[in-house]
Amino acid sequence: MIDYRPARLNMVERQIARRGVSDLAVLEAMSEVPREEFVPENLRDYAYEDTALPIDGYQTISQPYIVALMASAGELSPGQKVLEIGTGSGYAAAVMARIVSRVVTIERLASLADTARMRLTRLGYGNVEVVTGDGVAGCEAEAPFDAILSAAGSRRIPPAWKSQLAIGGRLVMPLGPLGDQILVKVTRLKDDDYVEKALAAVRFVPLIGGG
Repeated sequence: MIDYRPARLNMVERQIARRGVSDLAVLEAMSEVPREEFVPENLRDYAYEDTALPIDGYQTISQPYIVALMASAGELSPGQKVLEIGTGSGYAAAVMARIVSRVVTIERLASLADTARMRLTRLGYGNVEVVTGDGVAGCEAEAPFDAILSAAGSRRIPPAWKSQLAIGGRLVMPLGPLGDQILVKVTRLKDDDYVEKALAAVRFVPLIGGG
């Protein structure tokens, strides 16, 4: 049995902390979540490389730095409820679940959702609910959310996401056409008052139905 913890700690130090992510809760969470459990078995030895990796359904697990950057921008803390768009393997949901009280994560591909649900249950992440469905609509039944993080990019912000943010809530998502996306953070100040901040150039899969 391979002990991946040294590689995990090295990843957090070299790929994340040294690039400016200083949120201790995020750094601690990523030091604990076993990324090797969220990638295909034949890629486990590459789990802590500075890159995205392929998973089932022609999807990917995001580069560790991007997961950390998004979680940090979401300003996550205990007691919060978070919505994630695009469950994928469940890795980002697991990272967030170590910080917040509840994570609702939506995946449109039923096979991915089922696998992620079983994986998260097996690993003990009981505060994560995996929903199979259309992420563009968000999750009105669980709103409002303290943070919404999207692993899919869109040319525009889905209105449902903005309306489902709590006052003071943060939305972190890739915005713009494929090939020219910017990771943005949108904070809801009042009912109809939002402020947007650009974070980094990124490349994410497109949000289906999101334009």
